[in-house]
Amino acid sequence: MRSFQEARNKEPDLDELMFVGIDFPADFVLDEGLAAMLDASDINVDSRFYDTESLRPYRIVLGETAFKLFDTYGFPVDLTIDAAREMGFEVDTQGFEESMQAQRERSRKASRFGAASDDLQIDEQTKFTGYDKLEDAGRVVGLFRDGQPVDILQAGEQGQVVLFRTPFYAESGGQVGDTGVLTCGDAQFIVRDTQKSGAAHLHIGQLESGAMSLNDVMTAVVDGDSRKSTMLNHSATHLLHAALREVLGPHVMQKGSLVNPERLRFDFSHYEAVTSDELRQIESLVNSQIRINDAVITTVMSHDDALESGAVALFGEKYGDEVRVLKIGDFSVELCGGTHVTHAGDIGFFKIVSESGIASGVRRIEAVTGERALQKVNDDEQMIDALASLLKSGRTDVEQKVRQALDKNRALEKELKSLRSKLAGASGQDLASGAKEIGGINVLAARLEDDTDAGALRDAVDRMKDKLGTAVVVLGAATADGKVRLAAGVTKNATDRIRAGDLIRDVAGQVGGKGGGRPDFAQAGGSDPGALDKALAGVNSWVEAQIG
Repeated sequence: MRSFQEARNKEPDLDELMFVGIDFPADFVLDEGLAAMLDASDINVDSRFYDTESLRPYRIVLGETAFKLFDTYGFPVDLTIDAAREMGFEVDTQGFEESMQAQRERSRKASRFGAASDDLQIDEQTKFTGYDKLEDAGRVVGLFRDGQPVDILQAGEQGQVVLFRTPFYAESGGQVGDTGVLTCGDAQFIVRDTQKSGAAHLHIGQLESGAMSLNDVMTAVVDGDSRKSTMLNHSATHLLHAALREVLGPHVMQKGSLVNPERLRFDFSHYEAVTSDELRQIESLVNSQIRINDAVITTVMSHDDALESGAVALFGEKYGDEVRVLKIGDFSVELCGGTHVTHAGDIGFFKIVSESGIASGVRRIEAVTGERALQKVNDDEQMIDALASLLKSGRTDVEQKVRQALDKNRALEKELKSLRSKLAGASGQDLASGAKEIGGINVLAARLEDDTDAGALRDAVDRMKDKLGTAVVVLGAATADGKVRLAAGVTKNATDRIRAGDLIRDVAGQVGGKGGGRPDFAQAGGSDPGALDKALAGVNSWVEAQIG
């Protein structure tokens, strides 16, 4: 079996991309310091997982944790399950699928722009003139209101307008449709989106004033600022694609994209999360091409000739017999029907905002260009200045000061945990005096200091069991975030009459949670600290009822 590092250092080819799903070493989780996610004391507060007698109730990896390993670190869930099993954990696969579905829904919502036009039956064709102009005159050859053809639109009505010719780009290939205005006399139609329906461009919006009829000749004016920003992002997307293939390898292929005035989003095939160093290389490579300022040249040629020339066909695009080939110097050659800058330098500046996983083997990069990229850098600079001020340090010392603060915080947390454990032990003498004998069993139910952690709670239960002999012990504590921690223990010589799992379920149910565990020990969580005292007060009655 290859080690992860060996596999990572080897440039993968298309036939080997699946190795990560076969022999990816399970101990990679530990090597990368991710084992902390599997720490029991951090996972035991979810009350859904305390309903078994055979499994320690806090040995569950939550679905959102498994999803974070997949989404942030590119770690496949099946290998998370294997690694967790070796460590004595089980993975909440249902929760993982719910997190995946939520991600898919976010993706779908983020990619829905404009109005649907699939149901319209339009035979007209629109001649697009927007590659070299933002204003043109076009005759109205189609009008639609509520999805039905009409002869006229009146002021205040929403509708869809088809022109014989238009400079408005219709959404395609990831680039969103143009916005702007159509005018004729006193008629003014505000275009909020432009979509395709067959060979027609649908101008979607509302008639603000006047009336618009079939055969009217409209002056169509595209929102220039919006189009320019979109063009910057679209051309940068091509440079990003080429940079990804150069840095990560030729296996990288586009799997989806979104280009609008605010940002660009690029989905691509890759088998693991892109590292910080790789992201810096990619960003630097794109910006170096921007500074070189090669001309952006578009050539119309046959589809076959385009592919023979080395042009890359993009995912999701539909190509006709003739295609547009976009060439940015010698760095990028792709088929593309979108609108672009004239020189790479027009983009100005490129800045990656985020990188994430959206599906198995598919990654996503979001980025900004031009003024928005500069604004992103300015925002980051202001954040660093704010941190430096809080840390009372210079900008260059921020990282060191943060590390020192984190180290100090970890040391204090460790000390606090130790002190709480000692406090719980010291209070054991007083706790024991509160035990009540019921049917020959010493029953103790008590509330410990708020925010007593799960480990200290468990240790206190064990100490009380040892001290009281034949005993049933239930201890609880409220947490700083408004939750409840519970632990119950029953000595071995009493489990034939009282089972810890049954007892913890009853108490947890009264504080808005569920629980379960072994006959001699169980833990649970809850969501209602206000009901904790009453729930603990009822333990004696519950034990009496069980003993009969």
